[in-house]
Amino acid sequence: MEKDEIKILIKELESDRVERKESLSDKDRICQAICAFANDLPGHQKPGYILIGVKDDGVISNLAVTDEMLREIADIRSDGNILPFPVMNVQRHTFEEKDVAVVEVFPSQAPPVQYKGCVWIRVGPSRRIARPEEERRLYEKHISGILPFDTRPITIATVDEISTDLFKDEYLPYAIAPEVIKDNQRTVFEQMAGVRFLIKPDGPPTFGGILIAGKDPRYWIPGAYVQFLRIEGEELTDPIKDQKEITGVLSQQLRTLNELIRLNISIALEIPDTSTDIKIP
Repeated sequence: MEKDEIKILIKELESDRVERKESLSDKDRICQAICAFANDLPGHQKPGYILIGVKDDGVISNLAVTDEMLREIADIRSDGNILPFPVMNVQRHTFEEKDVAVVEVFPSQAPPVQYKGCVWIRVGPSRRIARPEEERRLYEKHISGILPFDTRPITIATVDEISTDLFKDEYLPYAIAPEVIKDNQRTVFEQMAGVRFLIKPDGPPTFGGILIAGKDPRYWIPGAYVQFLRIEGEELTDPIKDQKEITGVLSQQLRTLNELIRLNISIALEIPDTSTDIKIP
């Protein structure tokens, strides 16, 4: 975090994303706070912050933040009490010659996160042990977070990244029966959402949608290409005779790859020597 952002957090009231601690003396409460921020029950999808060395009224105490203290805080991540392991950063910042240890905790992709067997959550500026209904909501978040790769959203992309022409010409006629398409009164974006190319008709697109009908799949998925190599020999370390990177949507890649393979298939032929059998009258 930038120093100015931390200044703002120090002065603001505690919330479901910020907690202050005057010292590291009550380590249990700090672990509970890490667990609660990792669970992110409100669904902010943003980090939570624990400011160690700051009093409840926002005044910075005279806590000496040493390297040993930072290591002790960082060790919380992997000491086995918080499971699954949280993703967190630990930094030291100095304001007016006074130290503050900032613990940045990222939302877990596999909630619920537990500390010593208990699921902790944030309710406004306070911590609470989750009730069964709240635990159920966290489990639902876990399930939604482990969708197959092709149905996961690219949250920063828009519907404009999907080519409607490719979708209508290359995919729809082969995936959906013609009579169904004829009777369908939905818009093209509603149809895309129906086959999971979009999360909703107004976006965002999924990885599968980008791979099959995206305008530039490799921009969003850098590994969305096939490298074709023809090697002069039988070992991978032999000299390369020819090579090509095949890009584009999945159907274009398959067509190009099929053509390249056909062009590069070599079949050895032996033509018998028949010169001795030729008789000149």
